[in-house]
Amino acid sequence: MIPTESSESSGPLAGLTVLDLTHALAGPFASFLLAGLGARVIKIENPCAPDPCRQNPPYLGADGVSLGRKSEDDVSVSALNRLRGKYGVTLNLKKPRGREVFTDLVRHADIVVENFSAGTLDRLGIGYAFARSINPRVIYCSISGFGATKTTGSTGTGKAMDSIIQALSGLMMTSGAPGDPPVRVGVPMADLLAPAFGVIGILAALRQREISGAGQHVDVSMLGVLTSLVAAEPFDLLEACGLPQRTGLMVPRLTPFGIYESADGHVAICAPSEQFARGVFAAIGHPEFESDPRFATRDARVAHVDELNAHIEAFTRTVPSTDLVPLLEQHGVPAAKVRSPADAVRDPRVLARGETVPLEHPQFGRVAAVVGMGVPITFSDAPSSHLRPAPSVGQDNALVFGEWLGYGSAGVEQLRTGGII
Repeated sequence: MIPTESSESSGPLAGLTVLDLTHALAGPFASFLLAGLGARVIKIENPCAPDPCRQNPPYLGADGVSLGRKSEDDVSVSALNRLRGKYGVTLNLKKPRGREVFTDLVRHADIVVENFSAGTLDRLGIGYAFARSINPRVIYCSISGFGATKTTGSTGTGKAMDSIIQALSGLMMTSGAPGDPPVRVGVPMADLLAPAFGVIGILAALRQREISGAGQHVDVSMLGVLTSLVAAEPFDLLEACGLPQRTGLMVPRLTPFGIYESADGHVAICAPSEQFARGVFAAIGHPEFESDPRFATRDARVAHVDELNAHIEAFTRTVPSTDLVPLLEQHGVPAAKVRSPADAVRDPRVLARGETVPLEHPQFGRVAAVVGMGVPITFSDAPSSHLRPAPSVGQDNALVFGEWLGYGSAGVEQLRTGGII
């Protein structure tokens, strides 16, 4: 019997057991969030083909970070980051005995998370219908490119990668300037936002289970998530009203609002309200713009967006960012320096809150200044969850199968010699 509590478990979801059938990024990020909220996550990998994220460069080893693996001890930074907080087991689900072991796990699980192509686990005989027949209380979350249920419409090749979903969702045509080629957002938005919605769905299903006593299937589409967020802004309507769909560094309908060049970089300035706009006028040495009919109201500023931005940037280009931001803040204007990812993830504020965290090699410790993702939620009355280091492939086979399921050491050895784990 899988224990209901663990000495390492804390957080709002402590006591819940998650079976993690995920791979790559979208699925592992969902289970990472659940582990960060306190759930016990058992990551199940194919012994013949472990999670491909373990082969992602760069690698961390005794000598630091390298683009290629130099030693057997080198570990992918992706794996160190995404697999934290989880117990690692191997299980060959294509073999009958492997499915029997999975059945035992499902009996004691609260949640199953998977992100295989739609229908893959049904064909293996371990899809939602199977899981529900074993455990009616189980919540089964499927994160796929286009949804677990069949729909009509063209979806390209049917293979879902983050760039494919960005392309199909319209996201690539929301950044950049008119006439630019499509812009791929560097952060893999589909791979990260779909699992976040998956976790929202799981939490809602847990609440409903408290009332009904039954679990359910939570079905999240990467395309659906990203497209729904693109629809949060009326790009097509703005274009019909004369504003280009792609506006580069600026947001014309909120002028002055965007990214402006400084003497040594770029600064974000957001001044959509009258009060903020007056602050910008004062900061750039043109307080008279407050009564200038071209700039006195939001609608007027939008109509004269290029003219106003030219005035602003004529000033900002002469001032270093370290001086420009305090000047704008002095006049009550929201502003910030545009930072590199390396600087941003090492911000003392986010490190102190655990929103980003230092990563260590499981053997050699902190051999390089590597920073990974944290769980960016702070609770007033729940302790933060201690995340175990990322497990090696099958690291916890003896614990999970031998102790928690009660197979014993002999049973684990039989699974090993039979090629089941």
